[in-house]
Amino acid sequence: MESDTTAMQPASDPDPVPAPAPAAPPVEPPPTGAGGPPPGIDPTPIPIAWHNLWRWAKLTYKAERRYYRRLGRGRKLTSARLAASIVPPIQRPVFIIGAARSGTTFLGDCMGHLPELSYHHEPPATKAAGRHVYEGLWSYQRARFFFRSVYAWLLRVEFDGDLRFCDKTPTNALLIPFLARAFPDAQFVHIIRDGRDASASLYKQPWLRLDAASSGKREPGGYRHGPWAPWWVEKDRVREFETTSDAHRMIWAWRRYTEAALRDGPPLGPARYHELRYESFVTDPRGEATRILDFLGISRPRSRTAFLEAAGRASEGSMGSWKRTFSAAEQVQIDADSGDLLRSLDYGD
Repeated sequence: MESDTTAMQPASDPDPVPAPAPAAPPVEPPPTGAGGPPPGIDPTPIPIAWHNLWRWAKLTYKAERRYYRRLGRGRKLTSARLAASIVPPIQRPVFIIGAARSGTTFLGDCMGHLPELSYHHEPPATKAAGRHVYEGLWSYQRARFFFRSVYAWLLRVEFDGDLRFCDKTPTNALLIPFLARAFPDAQFVHIIRDGRDASASLYKQPWLRLDAASSGKREPGGYRHGPWAPWWVEKDRVREFETTSDAHRMIWAWRRYTEAALRDGPPLGPARYHELRYESFVTDPRGEATRILDFLGISRPRSRTAFLEAAGRASEGSMGSWKRTFSAAEQVQIDADSGDLLRSLDYGD
């Protein structure tokens, strides 16, 4: 008898269960550091005290002469200029603020071409004093006296007592309330850059990198090069900062500076606080430079021409460099730290 093979076949499933989709490749976890800085190194920053004031004065003078000489101003020394420099008034100072590697140096160099301003690049003494102000180690009166004394000394050194003082120190972005009170007629120019590009640029410097921890070098504010937490790091996150990846430390710095300036700058009002984007400065230098000049109240044609010419030297080459600098995992970590702030500033992809 012929067997019924069809009866022995399983019934077909009208709704077959689809085969599971291939699993997505695992996302590489955010990178971490190498467990923190090497032991046996004291990362304590050099303080400002009576016994080492000469050290700070010498360091500040050397930095002043190096950067000021670069400007090549060649001002003629007149009796009026000399007289004004005996006791410089420090009226209507200008503070250029922004996260490190956000274009503050380029903007400062442009400011250095204005005959109305006496431009000074990150004076080490006041840069180091920022920590004492931020952490409340000094009283307001003492901090005010110190900053005004250093600025007056720098004006005296350059015989610029007849000019407006201009300081470019990125960490001043975290000191706006103090500076606005100590210099009630001061103006602040805040330049903002895509935090990812600023981080890529900062990544090339040794200041916060793990591999610089044993170099023995210090940045002008007195901190050792390496991953140690500066004074602007949240106190309950110091260990995290020191053991995370270099890429994370870079965006962390950008976030802290930028958040502080965006919080404390705008309440000063449009007459005292001006904000611009680095990207606009390099793509539309004439437009941005004109707005800065109007904000500062500088109307002399020769001055405006000098500033516009200096601003025209901006280069777009560094825009988007973060894509070539950071790995996919580092980009994930950058977004986790500062993605919300980046997107609020229209920098998110």
